[in-house]
Amino acid sequence: MAQEMAQTIAPKQEAEEPQASAAKTSPTAAVSGRPASSYGAAPHDPSKPPVKRQIVAFSFYKVMPEWRRLPKDEKAAHKAEFAAVLERWNRTGEFLSLTYSTIGTRGDVDMCVWSIGYAVDEMNQMRSELMGTGLGGYLNSPHNFLAMTKRSQYQIGRPDESEGESRGAIRPGGQKYIFIYPFWKTRPWYLLSLEERKRLMDEHIRVGLSYPRVKLNTTYSFGIDDQEFVVAFETNFPEDFVDLVQQLRETEISLYTLKDTPVFSCVRVAAEEMLNRLG
Repeated sequence: MAQEMAQTIAPKQEAEEPQASAAKTSPTAAVSGRPASSYGAAPHDPSKPPVKRQIVAFSFYKVMPEWRRLPKDEKAAHKAEFAAVLERWNRTGEFLSLTYSTIGTRGDVDMCVWSIGYAVDEMNQMRSELMGTGLGGYLNSPHNFLAMTKRSQYQIGRPDESEGESRGAIRPGGQKYIFIYPFWKTRPWYLLSLEERKRLMDEHIRVGLSYPRVKLNTTYSFGIDDQEFVVAFETNFPEDFVDLVQQLRETEISLYTLKDTPVFSCVRVAAEEMLNRLG
């Protein structure tokens, strides 16, 4: 259900407003080599409709060992209840959740729920309902990242309808894999002039454009969570992301990365399959 609704979260007016690409154009190099995103926001053009910015949450869960020892029928009931909450909260144009398995890719988490909506209160209520299920009583959440969408000030001057971040909306692309991590820039970065930051960004933009099969979703966490940004790279080709990371190690802008861990490698599956992979 979540996968079928992947293109429905953005309001119609945003879908009709083409903007310059930032997703595939702004993976910023990190000290460790991982790309990050565009930084900052361009002023709103008063001649265009206001952008309705989205609230984004990446919630990672770890199931307690005791849950796996429950009778099979009880676990099945827990899974069905949890999936029903996800289904109920998928509302066309208003709220969307995508589900991922992290079993075998991370030791501290088993699954990820990526939700996109328009109100912090709704995100709070939806997560409360998930944790109030039978399965929720057996879940820990070691990592949770809250962010918002925002227009990018670093553009490359061409429209790209696959990119939602520059329009204030996330449009998940439906790729099989996603790589997610929080990101911080150094304070000296913010003291650079806009012209100097753009010069540095231009280099990594050129690198990012050479990997068109990797799509970047950028969100901003200033003041609402510990990190400054959360970046999520979607692709069907993990090898492209590995090569992109390696190449970005050599860019000058990597000197301005403060922190870009932990990193989560996630496999996109339907909610029922995500839960079945728990055991």
